[in-house]
Amino acid sequence: MVLPFLFIAPTTSMGRGVFTSEDIAAGTVVEVVPVIVMSSEERKLLDQTLLHDYIFAWGDDETQCCMALGYVPVYNHSYKSNCEYEMDFEQQLISIKAIQPVKAGEELFINYNGDWNDSKPLWFEVK
Repeated sequence: MVLPFLFIAPTTSMGRGVFTSEDIAAGTVVEVVPVIVMSSEERKLLDQTLLHDYIFAWGDDETQCCMALGYVPVYNHSYKSNCEYEMDFEQQLISIKAIQPVKAGEELFINYNGDWNDSKPLWFEVK
């Protein structure tokens, strides 16, 4: 399920991103999508490709990985994200929920660290 007013568009500095054409209230689930779960061996192979930047660590011990379907791989990162993601390991789903109001025309962001307010540096940031 992806809300019908979400769309993908170019950003000024991050390639593409997910935007909304309507206001979104805090607490709104904007997307729930299935994932394709892969083993730790498959993750080692994916880590050698461009897909490395689009997969999520998966499972309680994070030894697996997954590729989320829908728009999830296109959400950009922000330490001041307006959305958060939640993983349902049993149902093999990822959901995206607005944690604050998002105005029509704005980009939706998630924090790649997993928690919307986690400020630790990411693997792709220049140190």
